[in-house]
Amino acid sequence: MLTTAPRATSVNKLLERREHTGMLSRLMEFVFNRGTALVILILLSPFLLVVAVALLMSDGSPLTFGHYRVGKNGKLFKCLKFRTMVRDSAARLEALLASSAEARAEWERDHKLTNDPRITPIGNFLRRTSLDELPQLFNVLRGEMNLVGPRPVTVPELTKYGHVKRHYLSVMPGITGLWQVSGRNDLTYDERVELDRHYVEHKNFATDVKLLFMTVWVVLARKGAK
Repeated sequence: MLTTAPRATSVNKLLERREHTGMLSRLMEFVFNRGTALVILILLSPFLLVVAVALLMSDGSPLTFGHYRVGKNGKLFKCLKFRTMVRDSAARLEALLASSAEARAEWERDHKLTNDPRITPIGNFLRRTSLDELPQLFNVLRGEMNLVGPRPVTVPELTKYGHVKRHYLSVMPGITGLWQVSGRNDLTYDERVELDRHYVEHKNFATDVKLLFMTVWVVLARKGAK
């Protein structure tokens, strides 16, 4: 009894330190993501207004589009983007996939089309510059996403993750991440899954900050955007 009591106390102190460290880490992540998202929104508010006016003049409302994606622990949320497609995009996609075997095969493989006829001219510009994803800053403020993490996927896409699914579901999806700065659409989907696995297994605050700065360069250089 005399030897086990000190050991029990030591273990309890270790567990307390780990819990304290975990709480500090979660607090830092919360402040970093929400605070940075708010600052970016304030700084970019004049530009966001210009984009909103341009969208209204070119194709009317709605200005944004929300598509259900899988978040942490499998919770679904509406991932926001500036609307880059025509308003009847769902009907046009259905007609295209029914009439083109090539388009259907590409959609089933990548869940996107290289030459998507539904994208508007201004939408094409927003996509190539990645500016269509700026409304996701509101997803960050609502606690549905982080600034950095795996890109949010649809329910059907999650099946492509296989055993890596548990990695994806263990963290918040992000506006940017390792996939964005490593080639993005120039990579295969399997490579994207592998990058998400690597990110989750090596996730830390310093890496997130580094990926944010790398994202700025990638966006300016338009690398991997299609």
